[in-house]
Amino acid sequence: MTTISEIAKAFIKAQKEFGPALKTGVNPHFRSKYASLENCIDAVIDALHNNGLGLMQKTHDCEGGVKIETVLIHESGQQMTGGLLFVPANKHDAQGYGSCMTYARRYSLLAFMGIAPEDDDGNAATKAPPTKKA
Repeated sequence: MTTISEIAKAFIKAQKEFGPALKTGVNPHFRSKYASLENCIDAVIDALHNNGLGLMQKTHDCEGGVKIETVLIHESGQQMTGGLLFVPANKHDAQGYGSCMTYARRYSLLAFMGIAPEDDDGNAATKAPPTKKA
């Protein structure tokens, strides 16, 4: 039986340091905001590194879409995987597969890390209003 005691401890410590995955990307087609892959990685990468963890996202052979596996590697050599995520490609060309891969990487990472995208507008709404000068 393989033990994951070291990586499990490090992951729990890292999760306490995760930041929000801010929705700063704009999808003009749906007029909505989304957390880009960069924002998702930014939300976790420093906390992972601070706790001896590395992040990998592996692709797997697949027909008609993309399969992504998000993997954490601990400095002890232990690994944890978030399992495989399949996302079908709407367009079967380089652009379609590239878009599909980015989407799969974002959602695989968010699910495995246990974080959800957060609106930066929501953060602004919770701040105290500016005080008026007399």
